[in-house]
Amino acid sequence: MAQKAPFKRNRLKEQIHEIIFEADTTLGKIFDVALLIIISASVLVVMLESVSYIQRDYEDLFFVLEWIFTIFFTIEYLLRLYCVYKPMKYATSFYGVVDLLAILPTYLSLLLPGNTHYLIVIRAFRLIRIFRIFKLGHFMKEGNIIIKALKASRAKITVFLTFVMLLVIIIGSVMYLVEGGSNEAFSSIPRSIYWAIVTLTTVGYGDITPQTELGQLLSAVVMILGYAIIAVPTGIVSAEMISADDDHPSNTQACRFCGREGHADDAVYCKYCGNILNEP
Repeated sequence: MAQKAPFKRNRLKEQIHEIIFEADTTLGKIFDVALLIIISASVLVVMLESVSYIQRDYEDLFFVLEWIFTIFFTIEYLLRLYCVYKPMKYATSFYGVVDLLAILPTYLSLLLPGNTHYLIVIRAFRLIRIFRIFKLGHFMKEGNIIIKALKASRAKITVFLTFVMLLVIIIGSVMYLVEGGSNEAFSSIPRSIYWAIVTLTTVGYGDITPQTELGQLLSAVVMILGYAIIAVPTGIVSAEMISADDDHPSNTQACRFCGREGHADDAVYCKYCGNILNEP
């Protein structure tokens, strides 16, 4: 049986990976803090550009800054792909997708007319890294508990949402039968379903209201039912959060192969892909 070929290390990739992905080193923290400042500045520029009189006075400056930010983030994204041994793993990860979406709108603005470049405010999602960079372990731990609870309760929530969808269809159809003939607001079943969703979720815009006594009675029942509806998913997720294991490490070490974090301080191999984390 042929043995697996030994892993060939690339020092340059690992040095870049340590700076870009790791927050436990001095250079890594400096890079990440600088990155957060640049991300915040780019989002602020987009927000200011949306103000008409500011955009009119500083249009050229905003254009130059936008491309400076975009070129910087493009180089950073390409370096992230270069320094990991399995680029597709990173590219399809949550952070990889966000990093890509942060640079695409500016390039799309060259091909598509309109204000597509305003979509670069999605860069704000990259600020999530602040919890990892400053090692806010408590927040990281609580975030992991919530994520684990949501994953554990997804089947129950799916069943619950399916039930709610059927419920609003039935309620909307009944309200159309009750109000449709005398109230122009309930002109169709889809519009009545819209009213049912708004009422059941206790939002209550008031743009559509029943006029008949039977319709108002049904509306009152739906509004009271809305409070019970809200309590169900809250109880499901809360129960999962109580039983969730909150023993999560705050280590920021990222695997060089799959890019995932969350390893114990004394971990030798990645618990997700099985590859070695560090070598002497």
